[in-house]
Amino acid sequence: MPTEPRFADGIRLAVTTFTTLPVRAGRVDRAAAGTAMALAPAVGALLGAFLAAVLLLTAALAPPLVAAGVTVGLGALLTRGLHLDGLADTVDALGSYRRGAAALEIMKKPDVGPFGVVALVVVLLLQAAVLAELAGRSWPAALAAVAAATAAGRLGVALACRRGVPAARPEGLGALVAGTVGPVALVVGTAAVALLAVPAVPGRPWQGPLAVVAALAVAAGLGTHVVRRLGGITGDVLGATVEIATTLVYLGLALSG
Repeated sequence: MPTEPRFADGIRLAVTTFTTLPVRAGRVDRAAAGTAMALAPAVGALLGAFLAAVLLLTAALAPPLVAAGVTVGLGALLTRGLHLDGLADTVDALGSYRRGAAALEIMKKPDVGPFGVVALVVVLLLQAAVLAELAGRSWPAALAAVAAATAAGRLGVALACRRGVPAARPEGLGALVAGTVGPVALVVGTAAVALLAVPAVPGRPWQGPLAVVAALAVAAGLGTHVVRRLGGITGDVLGATVEIATTLVYLGLALSG
């Protein structure tokens, strides 16, 4: 396939996978999937910039915690809640201490277990708490913080889809995207997201990039553990990676010396 059509298909797939924007679907294959996963941080940065604007505008009319709650809720709506669902399913599977097919069967169940409920509550509370604090920062800092954290969550997905990482099932999103992202895309994506995070903490330009790198290190460790337990990645695992990496970057940006 020519490079330009493949790139366009990858952009469409990235947008439809990570947002609810009504974009016309293109060709869906592993080539397009690799492009989509490599572009995921860019989609995350744009989504984060929009959410930052919502946070700041709402904070001008309502208390910071209310603005933060609205922003978290809108973020879930704009991603169909799929990442939160993936987080709950993945934590339930890992919390069961089962392996392989038995753990994957737990992830397929429509209900949410106690581990998943706790994970959702903790992640949403932490994100709302940090966003409430970010609402009090200057608009460039808040914009950089939310955009970088949201982009880092999607960069975690690209990392989980790096070459050599298998899929846990022969079908589904995991099978489509596993092993499709090369090292160059990961290096470029990491550098771009780290640079985006530089203005996030006024007076401490190193803290944002450090938070991004630390979150990616945790995401990589989680990915290794998941492959060991499940045999590979799934769409739910990718959703969990988004929420965990995003939350960790938020926490890193909120820390003060």
